[in-house]
Amino acid sequence: MSKIGLKPILVPNLVTVANNSGLLSVKGPKGELFLKLRPEIGIILEENKQQKEIKVLRKSDSRLAKSLHGLTRTLIANMIVGVTDGFSKNLKIVGTGYKAILEGKDLVLYVGFSHPVKIKPPQGIEFEVPQATKIIVRGLDKQVVGETAAKIRKVKPPEVYKGKGIRYEKEVVRKKAGKAVKIATAI
Repeated sequence: MSKIGLKPILVPNLVTVANNSGLLSVKGPKGELFLKLRPEIGIILEENKQQKEIKVLRKSDSRLAKSLHGLTRTLIANMIVGVTDGFSKNLKIVGTGYKAILEGKDLVLYVGFSHPVKIKPPQGIEFEVPQATKIIVRGLDKQVVGETAAKIRKVKPPEVYKGKGIRYEKEVVRKKAGKAVKIATAI
């Protein structure tokens, strides 16, 4: 049995959940997200005393249903967190002269190329640049926030000799040693 899939998902009072023939919608103060449920998985919406819960069930014991059980529960839990709090990823730019600015909603990166790199935010994503060397990616959908942050990092990943480039805020970049200098001994 899936340990994660068996846990019930607690739904805050500000969030409304509806299941319309396989399309789950979660609506909260920050917005609304949708998830198309697989036919191998079913959900039960329960309202107890002062508390709403969602239970994820699998309809069979097939290998596919077992693998989707915990995944579906985690996706629904992430949707609830997304519509109440939202998700964010912080990126840091390291390098002399490297910086980021906002032009409207677009992110413009100056990272050592002969031209600036302009990145348009996907739907539901917003960028924030509190400092020239710090980027914050915010949104409701955890997967889209992570993908967008990965695309920004891919523009100029940290190089291994000096560490220059774009990295996640708490990412540790292991640096390589440079060329060893041979010392000639005079006899």
